Amino acid sequence: MQTVTLGTTGITVNKNGFGALPIQRISQSEAVRLVRKAYDAGITYFDTARWYTDSEEKLGEAFDGMREKVYIATKTGAETVEAFWQDLETSLKNLRTDYIDLYQFHNPAFCPKPEDGTGLYEAMQAAKEQGKIRHIGITNHRLAVAQEAAASGLYETLQFPFSYLSGRQELNLVKQCEEAGVGFVAMKALSGGLITNSAAAYAFLAQYENVLPIWGVQREQELDEFISYIEQPPVMTKELEELICHDKEELSGEFCRGCGYCMPCPAGIEIHTCARMSLLIRRSPSEAQLTPQAQDMMKKIENCLHCGQCKGKCPYELDTPALLERNYEDYKRILAGEIRVN
Repeated sequence: MQTVTLGTTGITVNKNGFGALPIQRISQSEAVRLVRKAYDAGITYFDTARWYTDSEEKLGEAFDGMREKVYIATKTGAETVEAFWQDLETSLKNLRTDYIDLYQFHNPAFCPKPEDGTGLYEAMQAAKEQGKIRHIGITNHRLAVAQEAAASGLYETLQFPFSYLSGRQELNLVKQCEEAGVGFVAMKALSGGLITNSAAAYAFLAQYENVLPIWGVQREQELDEFISYIEQPPVMTKELEELICHDKEELSGEFCRGCGYCMPCPAGIEIHTCARMSLLIRRSPSEAQLTPQAQDMMKKIENCLHCGQCKGKCPYELDTPALLERNYEDYKRILAGEIRVN
């Protein structure tokens, strides 16, 4: 079994974290069953957030009466001190606990620091002094904010997108965190579904001793894959290296990671799905992508207001309206039979 210790926190867990964002899309009974199955298999790190609708409540139900046996990380997107304390108390109630192992600022546009005028970091410190949280972390999609947080000495962990599609800057960030004693939690390890070989994804991340990947789990089949890696972790082979090289070549350039920070759209467009439909339909084709419902979803792109809100909120600085237009034109050609996909 491969384990990882998150920086100086003392949190040592199996190198498979459970990302609890997707369980908001399934029933409570099914979510509880999956979460408990993960725990029974040896997974003890669970990541959620206030923004993930009822995800916290489902984890609270799953671990009621056995709280001390797992590590729970959650997040606040609060922008004021008042909202911070409201979020924290809500999370404690939802999770049925009196403490949170790792409390994280959720993708702030800046790096909260003492005396920055917001009072947010001071609130984090006060919550830790009160015993309501045990460790302070931050998540982000902005490289500059992540680098600043890693260098600040204020954060025990950093959660950032990291996969075999990452570039040199992300690799340097992982090294920076290791040298600073900051635990690195890898989100988007499957790049929002664009990486379809979980063994390759695992083998790549296993090369970094200080990295804890969290896998978004919604279906039992997905969970079973990662459970199998606990006893038989994939290792990097020539075949996997070739697959990774092929994927990096195919996915080079601009593409939507599906993070969803561009949402909501004033025109009702499901941007984080529509802007990467071309890649999804080629890499993981499904009949559901061509149903009348899916066609209606894509057709909403015609209602784009070109307001620029999505482009302005994209942490990767993508030209989102242009991506939507290209994906829609490609989708129409697929429907017309002009382009064949496997």
